[in-house]
Amino acid sequence: MTAVSVRPADPTDAAALAEVAAATFRLACPPQTTEQAIAEFLRDVLSVERFAEYLDDPTRLVLLAEQGGRPVGYTLLVFGDPSDADVAAAVGIRPTVELSKCYVLAEAQGAGVAASLMAATLDAARQRGAAGAWLGVNEQNARAIRFYEKSGFAAVGRKRFLLGGVYENDHVLERAL
Repeated sequence: MTAVSVRPADPTDAAALAEVAAATFRLACPPQTTEQAIAEFLRDVLSVERFAEYLDDPTRLVLLAEQGGRPVGYTLLVFGDPSDADVAAAVGIRPTVELSKCYVLAEAQGAGVAASLMAATLDAARQRGAAGAWLGVNEQNARAIRFYEKSGFAAVGRKRFLLGGVYENDHVLERAL
């Protein structure tokens, strides 16, 4: 097993991040999600251009996990108070950071990549002054929920997530840093 390295992504990583996003986003989608909805989300939220914007935004931090020099996962942190009213009411630890994205390629799952990426991500959030972290995860994504719970997150509420014109139900999970 090749060691995992995690580092802050830079503008030259935008294409690699979009490629990992394209390979991993559907893994987190509920079974009823259409291919059109996935394609639209990839285009509108996880494109090379959007990653370039995220990398240039001081309120966001993107971390890239690599194995043998190959990108295998990433996280996206969004610093600041939640804008969603349901999340703002549910999250109790301030200052907080949203773990907006946390994805690992299917072939790298089960090899410790996600755990290394999560540890580095939570450490980076702490270093930037966050006292707590929260995330939204689809209520049907049992594998992700187990991973987040193993990483110290616990359910504190619910929110809705618009995907392909359909509102999905997400659990809001939080943990202290």
